[in-house]
Amino acid sequence: MADRWLVIGLGNPGSEYEKTRHNIGQLVLDHLSSGQKYSTHKSGMNLCEVKCGDQSLLLTKSRGYMNESGGPAKALSDFYKINPTAVIAIHDELDLPFGALRIKQGGGDNGHNGLKSLTSSFSTADYFRIRMGIGRPISDQDPADFVLKPFSKAEREQLDEFTKKGADAITALVLTGLDRAQTAFNA
Repeated sequence: MADRWLVIGLGNPGSEYEKTRHNIGQLVLDHLSSGQKYSTHKSGMNLCEVKCGDQSLLLTKSRGYMNESGGPAKALSDFYKINPTAVIAIHDELDLPFGALRIKQGGGDNGHNGLKSLTSSFSTADYFRIRMGIGRPISDQDPADFVLKPFSKAEREQLDEFTKKGADAITALVLTGLDRAQTAFNA
């Protein structure tokens, strides 16, 4: 196992996106960082280092848009000499209902522009993903618009519990490995 992990909370910068479904990855990192300050890094990422057992987690948020997050993430992984197999991306997932999450390693991007950017920049899809379910729009709303909208009132009431679950999934993955973390969280 790695002793340092790069944990990427996918999302968009700025207050207009801060509380949207697309930024759930960053909300999970906010839970995991417990209010610690993020510093800026020349890669274009904001960075906060936390301990997880004897592991170090570099929690990162891009200062650019999600579809351009791969380049800064790759620059940061190169700077800290972190292999893609020690990278965890946390992202919104339309194909899971709100409150469900899945842990996996590798796979396709399923049309997710943040994952496309990461895979392209790392030249591999062999990194870990924490897929945070946000569900699909109920009406004819375009999914691209849906992900950029704030959570519903009912979702907001469960959001703290859900982001804690995402943070716990990261901890389990790092400390116990993929198989055990999947058994605990993918049910």
